[in-house]
Amino acid sequence: MAGISGRIGRLVAAVLAGLAAAAPASAQRGTAGPIDQPNLDAEIDGAEEWLARREAEGWLLRGQFTGVLQGNARFRSPYQGESSLSPKQSFANTQSLDIVLGRRLWNNAEVIAVPSLTRGFGLSNARGAAAFPNNEAFRVGTTDPYAFMSRLFVRQTIDLSADAAPGADPDPMRFAGPLARERITITLGKVSTWDFFDDNRYAHDARSQFLNWALVGAGAVDFAADARGFTNGAVLEWENGRNAVRTGAFMVARNVNGLSLDTSIGRAWQWLAQVEQAWSLRQRPGVLRVFGGLSRTRSVTWNRLTSAVEDGLGDTEALRGYRTKGMVGFNLEQEVTDSLGVFARFGWNDGRAQNWMFTEMDWSASGGLAVSGQGWGRAGDTVGAAFNVGGLSASHRRFLEAGGIGFLTGDGKLAAAPEVAFEAYYDVRLAPGLNLTTNGQLLVNPAYNADRGPVPLLALRLHAAF
Repeated sequence: MAGISGRIGRLVAAVLAGLAAAAPASAQRGTAGPIDQPNLDAEIDGAEEWLARREAEGWLLRGQFTGVLQGNARFRSPYQGESSLSPKQSFANTQSLDIVLGRRLWNNAEVIAVPSLTRGFGLSNARGAAAFPNNEAFRVGTTDPYAFMSRLFVRQTIDLSADAAPGADPDPMRFAGPLARERITITLGKVSTWDFFDDNRYAHDARSQFLNWALVGAGAVDFAADARGFTNGAVLEWENGRNAVRTGAFMVARNVNGLSLDTSIGRAWQWLAQVEQAWSLRQRPGVLRVFGGLSRTRSVTWNRLTSAVEDGLGDTEALRGYRTKGMVGFNLEQEVTDSLGVFARFGWNDGRAQNWMFTEMDWSASGGLAVSGQGWGRAGDTVGAAFNVGGLSASHRRFLEAGGIGFLTGDGKLAAAPEVAFEAYYDVRLAPGLNLTTNGQLLVNPAYNADRGPVPLLALRLHAAF
């Protein structure tokens, strides 16, 4: 125990030193940061008024910066493969800078562009765990800042009622102002599927809530995305303030976890749909979201990949063909008290062919809670704790047991067991729009391998929004 305590102590010291030295600037999935609270512009004389005047003139300007420094202590590892998490004490940092630019076009229509600047890497180049511990990291990290357009879309809202929806819309990519309670929204362009699907009040934004991939979204649902988390598509939404139906069609990656999208849209595509029901339980709001869809990619079945590994076949290109994967999930959130909320998620896919774009998980179950700090006089602070359990289909497990290597998992062999991730954080509001978070995680059976781990991790996150 003394040795473990010493390693964790050295890890804490190194994380603190590394965050101070980390270079600024990396974006990933999710939104650009919540705006349903005062942001950094509230601290600058006249800034809020200037931004409000620009919005009144039809121009939108918002943004965010997030920096994450994360490290893992040494852990047990009798062997390693190409996609293993390194058992050495390691550190990695990511930074993201997003600017949200918008222009009103005509009544209830706008064009939104989000240029992004990203830099950094995940631990072990974002490999070694299906429930990877930093959702700001992805497999195409860079040493130097990299600029790209993360989103570029046109949105048309059609009012179906004259009354306004209750509460402020937290979407930072919308103009301020009341929205009709009942409305239809049509979005077309480059987006993140998580902008529309699998939302959750307590666990969906890695920039202000949980960091782990499997706690930001249902791990077993292979959401359409390129390697940075974005895609092209069209989304149709209906909502009335209590219920909602959303559906969308998206392009999929051309290669497993690849940057380019497959342009054969007649053969390669993803369709998603979601139904939402809100309610009040003892006057406390709750929401259930049921979602799912079909994903068609040029992939290989796990059984054929296993045969290729056993036969020593290195090139599997000839085995590829367009195959359809079915996926379902549900997502529950419930306010319990003024300061306590709970959530739960479940995800599943048919597990016959490769996981293609999000993570390598065939079933997943997660749950947790978030507590605001108002009980101890820190209303702007939040404490969160959660877990995820993920597993494999039988054919996927046999592939890894045979020595197969996936884009996230693969140790060369496998003592199969469900992968379990625990996460807890304390998010401190330093000023309006400026938060510092301490984060701890424990990965048990990383990459479904009982021979390795458990892996303790610590992180610091700095987030600023305007």
